[in-house]
Amino acid sequence: MTHNFTEQYDIIVIGAGHAGVEASLAASRMGAKTLLATLNVDMLAFMPCNPSVGGSAKGIVVREIDALGGEMGRNIDKSYIQMKMLNTGKGPAVRALRAQADKALYAQLMKQTVERQENLTLRQSEIAEVLVDNGQVIGVKTATGQAFSSAAVVVTTGTALRGEIIIGDLKYSSGPNNSLASVKLADNLKELGLEIGRFKTGTPPRIKASSIDYSVTEIQPGDDKPNHFSFLSKDEDYVTDQVPCWLTYTNETSHQIINDNLHRAPMFSGVVKGVGPRYCPSIEDKIFRFADKERHQLFLEPEGRNTEEIYVQGLSTSLPEDVQKELLHSIRGLENAEMMRTGYAIEYDIVLPHQLRATLETKSISGLFTAGQTNGTSGYEEAAGQGLIAGINAALKVQGKPEMILGRSDGYIGVMIDDLVTKGTLEPYRLLTSRAEYRLILRHDNADMRLTPIGRKVGLVADDRWAMFQEKKDQFDREMARLASIKLKPVKETNEQVQALGFKPLTDAMTAKDFMRRPEIDYAVVTQFVGEAAEPMDSKVIELIETEIKYEGYIAKALDQVDKMKRMEEKRIPADIDWDDIDSIATEARDKFKKINPETIGQASRISGVNPADISILMVYLEGKGRSITKKNGK
Repeated sequence: MTHNFTEQYDIIVIGAGHAGVEASLAASRMGAKTLLATLNVDMLAFMPCNPSVGGSAKGIVVREIDALGGEMGRNIDKSYIQMKMLNTGKGPAVRALRAQADKALYAQLMKQTVERQENLTLRQSEIAEVLVDNGQVIGVKTATGQAFSSAAVVVTTGTALRGEIIIGDLKYSSGPNNSLASVKLADNLKELGLEIGRFKTGTPPRIKASSIDYSVTEIQPGDDKPNHFSFLSKDEDYVTDQVPCWLTYTNETSHQIINDNLHRAPMFSGVVKGVGPRYCPSIEDKIFRFADKERHQLFLEPEGRNTEEIYVQGLSTSLPEDVQKELLHSIRGLENAEMMRTGYAIEYDIVLPHQLRATLETKSISGLFTAGQTNGTSGYEEAAGQGLIAGINAALKVQGKPEMILGRSDGYIGVMIDDLVTKGTLEPYRLLTSRAEYRLILRHDNADMRLTPIGRKVGLVADDRWAMFQEKKDQFDREMARLASIKLKPVKETNEQVQALGFKPLTDAMTAKDFMRRPEIDYAVVTQFVGEAAEPMDSKVIELIETEIKYEGYIAKALDQVDKMKRMEEKRIPADIDWDDIDSIATEARDKFKKINPETIGQASRISGVNPADISILMVYLEGKGRSITKKNGK
């Protein structure tokens, strides 16, 4: 079929949520002429659920997005109302930043960034069809019949893809926050042969701030110490007049109200068909599953400086509206709370992620990429990370350049994508630090050291940023070398100083670096013995130095494991392999290999249901194939 294309682009991104924004900005900044098409330009980078960015594991993802040259970190640093470092009492591998956002300001600033970006066109338009010719994307068609050409399309439709909102026994077609649903595109993706799943998520009611009795709740302030998501942000710009959150709890009465109305809850009445998130369940699901719990935490989170709306974190529900009001009024501090928005559940279609390559391109259609909740994930941060990778790889593809794949040892973004494409997901996927086997080297403080060189290589890190990064890295390298070169000797004068500070005396000579390995010794103590560095040290560089030195042995072991994994990743599996031709392999492994079609031995080894014996048989088979090909070619 021939199409009368009215506009030509290199890349078209469908959907302007957090994934779509990052995908379109990355592609356009890399020089690709890009169209960002969305159902409503006023909902660009909108936060339909919690008004926050970051958190456990997710905060590290935001740092990684920033390190690669993405926008989320910079944008939240301009629009937060509270900033807090989580897990400070635990090891550095699990620390992560979380910010409460001014929801409206975040979206406004991101829209400005998109509108001002060179090579990027923002269009309010419903894309009804992805046009494919002979297995290759050639463009899209709008609901009004316009056809735009492109060599790549990135689908980032989020929960709008055949979205349906559910409140009690009411169910109607809608995207998040009563926006339009994308139904025609959902039908089209099925027609293209993609396997589609159905997921569910939800959001809590919003209440009016002035109707809350804060005197009986617990204040949750932000941090006094400056911190930022973007490595470009400066400490002097840190917001000090932060807005607090507040903590309250459900109680016996709350739980009784829910139990008395479970027959009216869509989760239990059969109205909800999609699979919901395990790690962020609805309040009715929590009460049912954890009946022994006397109470559950509820955080009252402001949605911005210039609004009365308060997000009730932990009270996600699709119960009928009258039950939601009764439930709210049973909670301490919310006895007179005015409900401004009703909580709801939303069901939506997803593209089952085992159909994707690690670049986030579909295996069956060249040039078609998907990212974000479309791939079965949950959370703005996971979506943005995928959008960035999809946008980068779409641009590299249309420019004829080598693809970029982040491995599990490169970042949490790599862990997430590998989990999705290798294992698939049966429920909305959420990143956790426990999912990363190399989490000690995937910390929030070293995201730029890990990923900024990669961002530079693909063309997303500008000259000024690269110069700043190199200066930081040089400072780190120089100080590490200095600390390794200076020796402290167990002489009387040194030991008197050590003991005066309350530490054990030295028994042997050691470098300043070795001295800092002691748990109680930090950089400030060491400089009392070896003097300050020749230049003022940035606090973030000091944090990095302390962590790298104190955990050096563990980091070395992790890097050893990474080397072994990389050798497995270098062993490629031919795309045209006949899995039925491999004798002795377990039936489950054969079925999984056919479904996932792994590209490397490393990826094959991570598929659930595949055991080491299956991998050994596969490697012997591939070695035999390699020998026969060599013999055939006469080499």
